[in-house]
Amino acid sequence: MPKTFYSAAEAASAARAFGGDIIQFALSLLHDAAQSAVVPVSDFQVGAVAVDDEGNLYLGANQETAGVVLAQTVHAEQSAVAHAFSRGAGRLAHIVVNCTPCGHCRQFLNETRGSENLQIHLPHSRNNPLHHYLPDSFGPADLGMAGRLLDKQNHHLTLQNPARDALAMQALDAARQSYAPYSRQYAGVALETRSGGIFVGRYAENAAYNPSLPPLQSALNFLRLSGRHEREIVRGALVCFERSGHEVHTQTLWNACLTAPLDIHFLEENHG
Repeated sequence: MPKTFYSAAEAASAARAFGGDIIQFALSLLHDAAQSAVVPVSDFQVGAVAVDDEGNLYLGANQETAGVVLAQTVHAEQSAVAHAFSRGAGRLAHIVVNCTPCGHCRQFLNETRGSENLQIHLPHSRNNPLHHYLPDSFGPADLGMAGRLLDKQNHHLTLQNPARDALAMQALDAARQSYAPYSRQYAGVALETRSGGIFVGRYAENAAYNPSLPPLQSALNFLRLSGRHEREIVRGALVCFERSGHEVHTQTLWNACLTAPLDIHFLEENHG
């Protein structure tokens, strides 16, 4: 499988072949990024590369699931941003993608810290500010929110029934780091593979609501971009509040593409 993450040092070294132009190097990676696409519905692969302000590169690709509504789809730009979120990136500087971002993705990107300076690069057109594609935008500030997606989160959440299970605790930690300033319905997912690997996903909300990225999609995204396949999953854990919608939404996608057991753990309703 192609490499899907480049540290700043690795990216700078590889970019020497492109005259030190890291964006040109990122553009050269789009084909590799698209190889991670899962597209049983559209058969249309999209690759994206997120570049943070430290120069780290995070590849992403669109992901679909047959048999569920298309709203469960992860767009390539979302995939790259979620990949960056999973690895602890704080601020993005560039998004490189092989197709012009759709409206859904423009809105999703607008949620990130520093989006007013975010640059979009396409194979045929470089150095396009996000606001060129999303003029007069609506975002977190319009709803009175100071925080942004990729900001460090540390919600003080506890389980209704304290669990000793390590996978549940990984999902709880993901929920504590999830970004849900509008609903405060924090949630996290942890997936365990038969080799013992653990892949977590954090819920990521959006001011426009619909582009929000649920935790299972985020976890599957990280697993696939790490060179693993959902067939390797032996069990999963979801942590969320009761009647938050996460249980039903997660179970729907889980039943469509996974056969392993899913444990659901509920949070105490004492969040502020």
